[in-house]
Order: sequence, then structure tokens, then C-alpha cells
Amino acid sequence: MSGHTTALKVAIDGPAGAGKSTVAKIAAKKLGYLYLDTGAMYRAATVLALRKGLSMEEPDEIAEAVAQAKIDLVPAANADGSPILKVFLDDEDITFEIRSREVSLMVSPLSTIGPVRDSLVAQQRRLAQSGGVVLDGRDIGTVVLPNAEVKIFLTASAAERAKRRMKEFEARGENVEFDTVLKEIIERDRRDSTREIAPLKKAPDASEVITDGMTINEVVEKILDLCSQAKLHERSRRELI
Repeated sequence: MSGHTTALKVAIDGPAGAGKSTVAKIAAKKLGYLYLDTGAMYRAATVLALRKGLSMEEPDEIAEAVAQAKIDLVPAANADGSPILKVFLDDEDITFEIRSREVSLMVSPLSTIGPVRDSLVAQQRRLAQSGGVVLDGRDIGTVVLPNAEVKIFLTASAAERAKRRMKEFEARGENVEFDTVLKEIIERDRRDSTREIAPLKKAPDASEVITDGMTINEVVEKILDLCSQAKLHERSRRELI
């Protein structure tokens, strides 16, 4: 058994703007795992709702549209070779569209619609069942993959996360005041933590990583270190059986 390589399920949770997607993508590439951006799936569902002119007052119609839609996540590379996950809605590339501010403001309420979550969570579990995956979101370790071998709660102060978001918006050519972004992040935290369905919370067995003052590479190294520890633990467990 000692030669067996354990394909782990890695769950990374945390609030908006904590840098989950960025580090999860890099960690997955270094581990040779599939990166599954669950937030991108909810954002794709939000694009669908906006395109169909559906509001939050029409949850059943949104859920039905999502159940009939085909959302695909395809690993690709940027021109510089860095990993990117392309997002397709019914075979149309919407990778850029899902990051718009309009989508960012609606994705949190949309993700509280029970049937929408059920439909997307079922897809996520199916993709993750054989391991060798990194998932990030709000409720991966608590709801989607409660049996994940590695659970990480990635967080940072609201001000730090607002600064990061500002950079994203500026890179897209969107001009937004810092105070506005900070208020939106604090409000998003409140909504995500207090919602009835799958609230944002740290799993009891998750390792908390506070990323204020840490570089992306330092955060990735920390995640890889936690994965190495989990592999050793899993190997010892298998050898005892």
C-alpha cells in the first residue's frame, strides 16, 4: 500500500474577496488536480437569470432555468501559461461576463435559492467523488464535501479584501469608490453568514488561514503543506488497515 498515491478532496471555504479562486487554481495545478470553481457555477446561473430578465422574486423560474441549462468548467491557460478556468453556459464562453459587478451583486441572493443549490451541489459532488479535486466556495467543507480529507477556511480582514476587489475592478476598467466596495463586502459577509441555506461558516475540522500580509505564493505553500500532511495521515491509516 505504501506506493499508493492518495487523490485527496480539498475543500477551500471563506468569505468574498479572500483570494480562494486564485490560490485554489494554483494549488490544483501544482497537485495535478482538477480545480472546480463552485462560485463560477453560481455566477453562471446568475448570468442566466439576468439574461432571462428574472428577478429574485421569481425563484422557481430561476431554478427551472438552471436545471435545464448546461454549465461547464473547462481548464485552460492564459497567454503567459497561468491556469484559467473557462466558464461556458450552453456552450457559450461567459468567463469574462461572470465577473461583472452586476453579477457580483446578485450572486449571493441567488445562491440562497434551495432548488438552484440542489442542482449545482449534485453536479459538484459527482465531479468530486473520485478525489483529485480542489473546490472552493462558501460551504464546501460543511455541505458539499463534508468528507473532504483537507478543509481550509481562507480569510482576511474586510479592508484587505476590499483592496483586492478594487484591483480586480480597476483591471476591468470599472471605477468604484473604495468605501462602496468595503460596504458591499461587509454586507455580503453578513448575508452569506446569516442565510438559512448553507451559510458561510468554518467547518469544525477546517484549518484557518488568515491571508493578511501573505503573498499568493505563501498561501499556496501553506495549502500544499496541509495536503502533504493529509496524504501522510491517509497513508498511515491505510497501512494500519
